[in-house]
Amino acid sequence: MSWDRERRNKQLSAVVGSRIMIFDGAMGTMIQRHNLSEEDYRGQRFADFHIDVKGNNDLLTLSQANTIRDIHTAYLQAGSDIVGTNTFSSTSIAQADYGMQELAYELNLEGARIAREACDTMESETPDRPRYVAGVLGPTNRTASISPDVNDPGARNVTYDDLREAYMEATRGLIDGGADIILIETIFDTLNAKAAIHGVLDVFEEIGNALPLMISGTLTDKSGRTLSGQTTEAFWNSVRHARPFAVGLNCALGADEMRPYVAEIARIADTNICVYPNAGLPNEFGEYDQLANEMAIIVGEFATSGLVNILGGCCGTTPEHIIAIAKAAEKAAPRALAKPDRHLRLSGLEPFTLSSETRFVNVGERTNVTGSARFKKLISEDDYDTALEVARQQVENGAQIIDINMDEGMLDSEAAMVRFLNLVATEPDIARVPVMIDSSKWSIIEAGLKCVQGKAVVNSISLKEGTEAFLQQARLCQRYGAAVIVMAFDEDGQADTAARKFEICKRSYDLLTKEVVFPPEDIIFDPNIFAVATGISEHNNYAVDFIEATARIRKELPGAHVSGGVSNISFSFRGNEPVREAMHSAFLYHAISYGMDIGIVNAGQLAIYEDIEPSLKEAVEDVLLNRRSDGTDKLLEIAEEFRGQKGASKKQDTAWRETPVEARLSHALINGITDFIEEDTEEARLKLSRPLNVIEGPLMDGMNTVGDLFGEGKMFLPQVVKSARVMKRAVAYLKPFMEAEKAEMQASGAEIATRNNGKVLMATVKGDVHDIGKNIVSVVLQCNNFDVVDMGVMVPAADIISKAVEEQVDMVGLSGLITPSLDEMCHVAAEMERQGLEIPLLIGGATTSKVHTAVKINPHYKRGQTVYVTDASRAVGVVSRLLSEEQGTAYKQEIRGDYEAMAEAHARGRADVKRRSLSDARANAFSPQVAHTPVAPSFTGTKVFDNYDLAELRDYIDWTPFFQSWDLHGTYPAILTDNVVGAAASDLFGDAQKMLDDMISQNWLTARAVIGFWPAARDSDDIIVYEDESRTKERTRFHSLRQQMQHSGTRANFALADFIAPTNGPADYVGGFAVTTGHGEDDIAKRLEAAGDDYGSIMSKALADRLAEAFSERMHQRVRTEFWGYAADENLDNDSLIAEAYRGIRPAPGYPAQPDHTEKATLFELLNAEEAVGILLTESFAMWPGAAVSGLYFSHPESAYFGVGKIDRDQVADYAKRKELSLAECEKWLASILAYTPS
Repeated sequence: MSWDRERRNKQLSAVVGSRIMIFDGAMGTMIQRHNLSEEDYRGQRFADFHIDVKGNNDLLTLSQANTIRDIHTAYLQAGSDIVGTNTFSSTSIAQADYGMQELAYELNLEGARIAREACDTMESETPDRPRYVAGVLGPTNRTASISPDVNDPGARNVTYDDLREAYMEATRGLIDGGADIILIETIFDTLNAKAAIHGVLDVFEEIGNALPLMISGTLTDKSGRTLSGQTTEAFWNSVRHARPFAVGLNCALGADEMRPYVAEIARIADTNICVYPNAGLPNEFGEYDQLANEMAIIVGEFATSGLVNILGGCCGTTPEHIIAIAKAAEKAAPRALAKPDRHLRLSGLEPFTLSSETRFVNVGERTNVTGSARFKKLISEDDYDTALEVARQQVENGAQIIDINMDEGMLDSEAAMVRFLNLVATEPDIARVPVMIDSSKWSIIEAGLKCVQGKAVVNSISLKEGTEAFLQQARLCQRYGAAVIVMAFDEDGQADTAARKFEICKRSYDLLTKEVVFPPEDIIFDPNIFAVATGISEHNNYAVDFIEATARIRKELPGAHVSGGVSNISFSFRGNEPVREAMHSAFLYHAISYGMDIGIVNAGQLAIYEDIEPSLKEAVEDVLLNRRSDGTDKLLEIAEEFRGQKGASKKQDTAWRETPVEARLSHALINGITDFIEEDTEEARLKLSRPLNVIEGPLMDGMNTVGDLFGEGKMFLPQVVKSARVMKRAVAYLKPFMEAEKAEMQASGAEIATRNNGKVLMATVKGDVHDIGKNIVSVVLQCNNFDVVDMGVMVPAADIISKAVEEQVDMVGLSGLITPSLDEMCHVAAEMERQGLEIPLLIGGATTSKVHTAVKINPHYKRGQTVYVTDASRAVGVVSRLLSEEQGTAYKQEIRGDYEAMAEAHARGRADVKRRSLSDARANAFSPQVAHTPVAPSFTGTKVFDNYDLAELRDYIDWTPFFQSWDLHGTYPAILTDNVVGAAASDLFGDAQKMLDDMISQNWLTARAVIGFWPAARDSDDIIVYEDESRTKERTRFHSLRQQMQHSGTRANFALADFIAPTNGPADYVGGFAVTTGHGEDDIAKRLEAAGDDYGSIMSKALADRLAEAFSERMHQRVRTEFWGYAADENLDNDSLIAEAYRGIRPAPGYPAQPDHTEKATLFELLNAEEAVGILLTESFAMWPGAAVSGLYFSHPESAYFGVGKIDRDQVADYAKRKELSLAECEKWLASILAYTPS
């Protein structure tokens, strides 16, 4: 076959999709092998050049063309599919060091031509295999993000435009010389790369032909950051707008050191991954010692682990390395492209993702000269150092993005914007967050975009100057890699009504998504927040107009976000900060509930909505929601009454206060009393010689007593968690004194020793959001003087292991609730094994078990020991024994022997169990005993319930699981009078009632639900869901699983589909639901935790979970009696509901009747659950917020709950075919119920 560039590039996707492609190795290393002299570098053409040129490797393209061609040929013969041109420094900027900037175009032209000649020769020898030339664009020897002058951090020795023009010139030469691909490589400053991308895309547009683009970053050390400070994910977010054919990493690190970052970019990038590391790290002479086979083993694992699509080598690698790498990768399948959810993904030095898990984004507003008189004064007086402190304070106060505006008539706004952004880039604690470049002048916005290496937000563009100008600016925003805020402003002016706001936003959205192909998730609308309470009646509905427009935007313009300048709403009350804060908070409360997810607001000055005094809140909301015509007058009347007021304190019984301070501290710890802890701790501090002695003396004595009582069964988990709250308050009080003492001791040279029983890392695994049990275990361990590193929820394996190594922990504890977490735990164990860890691995959580740990997890971790922990009460004993010098070794051997025996017994038992074949099981399917005519529901489609009354749900709570979550076992209400745990249960129940009162009266949580009904019919084990009542068009299917166990007698082998009438039967229906009481749950828990109240934090989550279950119970009751109405005369009390004495069932995906969590995706699509009620599915199909329940409704009078149990390979293969999944993927999701070991 004869190849040309067009034919070659058409084949590129097929090649990279069929096998791992091989890139070449180091050009510089091979040039060094030739030991070329100054004369060799000069050649005949440059013999009389006025300065030395040795070291200018790119010049060899002109002076030693045959040598460069031979190097390309050697790599092609070694197995390279792609060779990079010898043009790493062939830009005019880099060549200026040699006075050869005029040669830039020629160097690139000839570099590509020589590489193309070598490839053409190889293609003629193996015509069935195309060989590609990657035209290399190196980073230059300048950086646009870092100052060359330590005394002037805002200075730069190159501009964005300098770089863009230089890269355009080089790109033209590469394309004219025959390059198939353009490669921007060894990126140490992402701003340089963005200028390169800009220039390359400009050239593609200029010639009317876009070549494949590859982008490769360089992480300068094991911190995993570029030289300019970006993390791997932040780097990808910054360059993703280029839509590259491949992205990856090269240089600086050896393959072993690069591995975690390769895994990270492979996880997040929705394109091919290209990796070409150095041959290890350089030795003391700057040479690379890693042999070809040694390197091939490491990168070969990249291939077999599914991390890469293109593999090669960088510094120190040779054709021998490429031969070994090609051999190591030849049998591995290429990585499947990641499919990340479509979210707004921004970056500073660190990434920021706006998903439904992030309900609202604070944009700091104080670095805005139009909104902050102080900031304006600082910039006007050229006091940039203090101005940077303003930005830093915004980030410290919680701003996730900082808005920067320099629009002031007396300023050189463009110069001020550039200087300030250049200075921000040198402050990592500010630059870690993304920037919003805010101006009414496009020239200022564009100047700002040329200064930020991260993915920024432009604030703003609009249609006010017409369609053409709008599209031009939008295309430039896209070229700079920025998201955009679009104002509701067109040729006729700013929109003030809800209808006009939406009309303009809809027009803008259509232009952006259709004309510019702008990603919808990168579009942020600002429908204009205007001041209310101005005294002008036409302004009274402004807040309502914004909120109504927001709701329509989020519903009808998919993917788009809504923002606004919140302080505008309270402009009429400037000078009265308490009222303004209340207005901002109340406005956000309502606007967020309708979809506003970004706001420009002072993050440090925002009242908590539930803390607003009720009469002020009512007056503010009367104005905001336009509920009464005299709202402005009423608010003005009371506005001055609320400065500095505080609530009354509650009296306590203090009889125990007469005892010595040590006894008082012990009493407070045992009884969980925080009221006097600071004054008692201070008294003890003054009495003892050191603050540490207070902790190691009376406080630890008290906690030891708590531990003893807990171990003896005389205290229970709720009481222990209360004790921990007291301990944390005391330690927090002592901390400043200990730090001061530490500083004095360090100054005097004294040694400082700390004492604890060991360090444990705790994490809920990736894909899982449940953490109540983990939090309780953490608190119990801390109470027993263990140091706990709590990483939270949704934590990837790489992060767990990295943190474990960094913190030098003594063991790792993993938690998970949903069944996919079991597979993730296996992955963590395997990674710990691969990376050589030997510390114990604790396993716990609702779905875990001793047998699963023994059979599935333990075999992955042979270096260390995996241990299943039954519940929190066992945690201290297990951890203590594992870390004991006397007992540890024997205990681990005992566990290992126990687990191996259990695994063998499990294998034998599984082999002995008899199961039906799938065909036999279907033949024994459930058959109704009596004829049944399905009842039609009152509607089809969905119905949403927002802000459902929590007080109503309270009556439906099943309290027994609540006590179980606190490790108190018994049935409610009998548990309250239990001889052993009755007192603890009663106290816990009393505290729960008090918190529940506050939750309801103060609206801590928002309850939201969506239900739906659809025409349905059974097709074998599937449930067909039809588009409408005509039942002619299939919308989707639910897939059910069938029991395969051998039953005695006549018992059927059930599947959920059995409870739906067949396609040739009567018209039937299936229902679905998703409910949550979790909106607000996380904020409350974090607030309580930040206040040192672990007990309250855990309590709030446990109650949110119970309310969610109660909500599902209440909605099911209403479905049966009202919305579906098949049991309209039902009259059951709560005990009967808990006992499931009703007709019909509501099984949930992931539970025994349908163990496959992936079925939630179909349910959520039908319900539109994410948009309707704000419930998100994680990659493991856990629901977020965690306090959420979802499932299906069946009305058949004989429907019943059942467990599918173990299933055989024949059903898994059938199920995979029905769901259009691979067998391996299906086995992954059904791992917990497989009756066989997958091959």
